[in-house]
Amino acid sequence: MTSEELNIEFEAAVERVNDHKEPFPADFLLRLYAYYKKATNDYGRPSSRKPIINAFKTNALFQVQNISEDEAKQEYINLVNNYFLYRE
Repeated sequence: MTSEELNIEFEAAVERVNDHKEPFPADFLLRLYAYYKKATNDYGRPSSRKPIINAFKTNALFQVQNISEDEAKQEYINLVNNYFLYRE
């Protein structure tokens, strides 16, 4: 898959998540969060009002620190596709 194709699929997966109206499981959201942040090269600090949530987000980011942006995009796509495969 080319970089352009990967970006198109990634953006489609992000849109699919954003368009979904039902709540997602917390563990799934944390993985999405970490892969999205890595994929978009966004290393801003978690900004929840609750310190425990920031701790979980920081831990999720720590777990993906050794993968590339393209790998993070692919993992994000895989997570989204697998999630919706079993729910639709």
